[in-house]
Amino acid sequence: MEIDRAIKECDDKRLKTKYNNAIYVIQRALALYSVEEVALSFNGGKDSTVLLHLLRAGYYLHMAGKNQSFGNHGDGETTLPIRTIYFESPTVFPEINSFTYETASIFRLQMDIVRSDFKSGLEALLKAKPIRAFFLGVRIGDPTAVGQEQFSPSSPGWPPFMRVNPILDWSYRDVWEFLLTCKVSYCSLYDQGYTSIGSIHNTVPNALLSLSKSTSSEDKFKPAYMLSDGRLERAGRAKSFISQPSSAAVKGFKNEDYFMKSMFTASVIAVGEEILFGTVEDPMRSILSRKLHSIGWAVSHVAVIRNDIDSVADEVERQKSMTDMVFIYGGFGPLPSDVTAAGVAKAFGVRMMAKLPEGITELLHHENLSLPLIKCQNVIILNATNVKELEQEWDCLIELMRSCGYLQMTGPFVSKRLATMLSDVEIAEPLSEICMEFPDLVIGGYRESRSGPVVVTFKGKDKARSSAAIAALRKKFHHGAFSEID
Repeated sequence: MEIDRAIKECDDKRLKTKYNNAIYVIQRALALYSVEEVALSFNGGKDSTVLLHLLRAGYYLHMAGKNQSFGNHGDGETTLPIRTIYFESPTVFPEINSFTYETASIFRLQMDIVRSDFKSGLEALLKAKPIRAFFLGVRIGDPTAVGQEQFSPSSPGWPPFMRVNPILDWSYRDVWEFLLTCKVSYCSLYDQGYTSIGSIHNTVPNALLSLSKSTSSEDKFKPAYMLSDGRLERAGRAKSFISQPSSAAVKGFKNEDYFMKSMFTASVIAVGEEILFGTVEDPMRSILSRKLHSIGWAVSHVAVIRNDIDSVADEVERQKSMTDMVFIYGGFGPLPSDVTAAGVAKAFGVRMMAKLPEGITELLHHENLSLPLIKCQNVIILNATNVKELEQEWDCLIELMRSCGYLQMTGPFVSKRLATMLSDVEIAEPLSEICMEFPDLVIGGYRESRSGPVVVTFKGKDKARSSAAIAALRKKFHHGAFSEID
C-alpha cells in the first residue's frame, strides 16, 4: 500500500511513531466495529485529508491481515468502502468543495452530503442510517478537542456514537510531514498561504507567510507547510474588510448584510426577568456594544432572555454558530450563576462538572478580578451585574484575550451624523441609493421626537468613506438640507 510504504521508507522517526500509533487506533476501531458500523467525517481540510489516507492505510492493513490476497488487483489501494459524511455549507470555499468531490471520486467514497446545521443534520442522517463509531480529524489545540481522548463517547444530548480520533496528538508539523512524505494531493488553498481554513467570511491567508512587507490584495504568500511555528496556524482566521467593493459585489446584498459579513461579529445576551418586566433598566447592553465597536467588532444581535436553562441554551445555540463571539451576562439581583453556565453546557451538548460545562471551559484569571471569567469555546460568561463591574471585567478581558490571541483587534468604528428637517418620505429613496453605493457602511436614521429632525447615521471603518457617502447624499438635495452634528 503506497501510504504505508512511503512512511516505512522515510527517515523521520517521529512521523513513523505518529503514523504507527494512528494506525493502531484505526485497526483497534475496525476490530471493535464492522465497516458498516463506522463513518468518516471528511471536509477537504488538511487534517481530514490526513485522516482519509491514514484510514485507507489502516483499512488496507486490517483487511490484508484477514485475507492475504486482499488488494492483489489494486482495488485495496483506491477504494475505501467506509461511509463518508460531508457537511457542505454555503460559506465554504469553492476550492474546498471541488477538492472534496474530486477526492471522493478518486477513492470511490460513499458520500453522504449534509447541508443543514451540524447537529440536526447528523441526527437526521444517523436516524436513517445508524453508525456506532465516527472517525474524526480532531487534533489537540482544536476548539472541539478539549476533554477528548482517542476513543471518546459523543457528548450528552447528541446521538450516541464513539468518536475515534487517530491524530489527536498530532501537531501542525506532523500533518504536513505526512502529506509531503506521502505525496498526496491537498486543497490548493494551502499553497496560497492559508493555514487553517474555515468559512469564506472568517479566513484569510496567514500574514506570517506573506512574501511582501505590506499587505494588499496583490500580496503573495508562501505555502502553508512553510509556517515555522505551528501554534500560529489559526492566525489566518481573520476577516478581511472590503473598503472599496466593486458594483458587482454590491449586487444582491443589503447594505447591513454585506457590512456584517465583512468583519468580526458578536452577540450580546442578557439574562433576567427583571429586564423583561421593565422592573430595571439595563445600561450594560449598550455599554458592551460600544466596547465591542471600540475594538472594531460589529454587534449583530442583542437579546434579553428568561432566567432559565432552556432559554439560555436555545439562545446560545442559535448565536454561537452565527457570530464569532457570544457575550452573556446574568441580570440583576439573586441570579444563580449555574443557570447561565448550565444553559451554555446544554447548548454545546456537554455535561456540567463542578458547576462548569465539562470539557469546553477555560477559566480566565486576572489579578484585578475576584472571580475568573468563563470562556466556553466562543462564548464568554461575564460576572458583572452593574456598569462599574462591567468596565473592570472588560479591561481585564481585553488584556487576557489579547495576550492569548483569542480576540482579534481591528480598527474602531468611525461614526458621523447628519440632521435634516426633510420628511422620511423625501429622503427614503435617495438614502437607499447611497446604501447601495456604499455597502461597506451601515447607514441608518432615527427621530428623537415626532416633530424633531431626522438624524442620519453613517458607521464604518474608513472616515474617508463616510465623508464620501455624506457628500454623495448632499448632492441629491438642495444646499443646506443637511447639517452635520458630529
